[in-house]
Amino acid sequence: MFAQALAQRLSRYGVHYGWVIIGVTFLTALTTAGAVGVPGALILPLTKEFGWDTAQISSALAIRLVLFGLMAPFAAALIERYGVTRVVLTAISMIVVGLLLALFMSQAWHLIVLWGIVVGVGTGLTAMVLSAIVSTRWFVQRRGLVLGMLTASSATGQLVFLPLAAWLVEHFGWRYALAPSVVGLVVAGLLVALFMSDRPSDVGLAPYGDTGPIEKYAAPTQAPALGRAFSVLGEVSASGTF
Repeated sequence: MFAQALAQRLSRYGVHYGWVIIGVTFLTALTTAGAVGVPGALILPLTKEFGWDTAQISSALAIRLVLFGLMAPFAAALIERYGVTRVVLTAISMIVVGLLLALFMSQAWHLIVLWGIVVGVGTGLTAMVLSAIVSTRWFVQRRGLVLGMLTASSATGQLVFLPLAAWLVEHFGWRYALAPSVVGLVVAGLLVALFMSDRPSDVGLAPYGDTGPIEKYAAPTQAPALGRAFSVLGEVSASGTF
């Protein structure tokens, strides 16, 4: 396994493989957050080309933001059931497909399905839950620092991709404005496939700062992920804090 070999090599130099995981997760969150923000720069060109009014376009973007938030408990259940790598690669694939198919859309409902539902679900799978799970599994010490870095990646993604998208819209057209997000997502997907590992024990390590023995984790539950998400929501709904 490539990740395990790299983890062992880095450990000989005193570098914990968790920092590689954080780097890959940071890039993933950055590029997916960019995909969330980029369509906002395309409202005016879409209106000019297709004649859609602002309400139609904003409806698709609103659905995307709603799903971005609502997917959190389901993302957690899916990650527990299928693992970080599979879920993240699925999410990135959904976002890329949603962005690319939009190049051929001609009806307002195409926009709602592609940028509202497909991109909304894909970006929701890689939202804050991913950062929380990765930082908790891989770090005991400096967990707050790591979670802060991953949280910042979401804002950084929009700061990086949105101005670039606006510039490309102005000089080349809205279709070219999708290119940086697509390229960034593809690069992130390749890095996830090569370097991501679900848990420290998978590469023969304990979490960063954990001086105890390396724990082997049991296989994930076979219970349906969606059912698990709803059952957890039912349990926590009785909490006043929630």
